[in-house]
Amino acid sequence: MRIITNLRMQLGFSLIEALVALIVLSVGMLGIAALYGQGLSAARTALYRTIAVYLAAEMADRIRANRLARAGYDAAGAPNACGPGGGTDCTPAQLAASDKLVWSTLVGRELPGGVGTVVFTPGTPPTYTITVRWQDVTGAAQYRIAPQIPAL
Repeated sequence: MRIITNLRMQLGFSLIEALVALIVLSVGMLGIAALYGQGLSAARTALYRTIAVYLAAEMADRIRANRLARAGYDAAGAPNACGPGGGTDCTPAQLAASDKLVWSTLVGRELPGGVGTVVFTPGTPPTYTITVRWQDVTGAAQYRIAPQIPAL
């Protein structure tokens, strides 16, 4: 009789062990899910930063190709139909305004809440501060370069 009594007392113990194991496993899975979410957020941030670096470098290349415009890149963009396929002979200032409009549109399209600015600082050599701002997962973010591009 004693053996049967001891067996009955231990029957519920394995159920408690199974419940504890299920809780531990659930907490571990929630941790893995949170880590996966953090990884996705970091990947999105890295993608936006890569796009911003590319866009800033593109504007620097546009300035290098049109060095005579100088302060023309500091002004607002304008649709002058300059550039490839435009068929219009443009002054350096008109090309700069067209470049700025195309680039600003591209920044706004490629980055969430994206805004691009160019500030010209005369000097020897002149400096162009190119800033790209956007809304990131963690809040407002920006990337800035200041290439010194001498006039020809």
